[in-house]
Amino acid sequence: MAYWLFKSEPEVWSWEMMKAKGAAGEEWTGVRNYQARNNMRLMKPGEKGFFYHSNDGKAVVGIVEVCKTAHRDSTSDVDAWECVDIRAVADVPKPVALETIKADPKLAEMVLVKNSRLSVQPVTADEWKHICKLGGVKA
Repeated sequence: MAYWLFKSEPEVWSWEMMKAKGAAGEEWTGVRNYQARNNMRLMKPGEKGFFYHSNDGKAVVGIVEVCKTAHRDSTSDVDAWECVDIRAVADVPKPVALETIKADPKLAEMVLVKNSRLSVQPVTADEWKHICKLGGVKA
């Protein structure tokens, strides 16, 4: 199983807003970066991801699940832009701050550390387990 990280500015789309969408989930629209779009094209239903508040907060705050494979982004007039649908699964009891991630040698190679601007990015299984542990997420 692959793991992912979805970045969102909380003043635009917060974790609370994501949770309010319930089991139906929401399109992850507005991505206009080819690498991020290509990451979404690789996603399969059931795969998990971290919900990360960027800019304000800068922390992993929740866990989401891909509930629909890549399809045309409804907010774009250009066919090239695609998105997946995701739904909230669980809160991260102790949000894991970017400064904590950057300071942890076990996470030194994480895309979030190496390419912090990428809005949709892969997470390795080891990184997933470690951040879940740091955040108090029960296995």
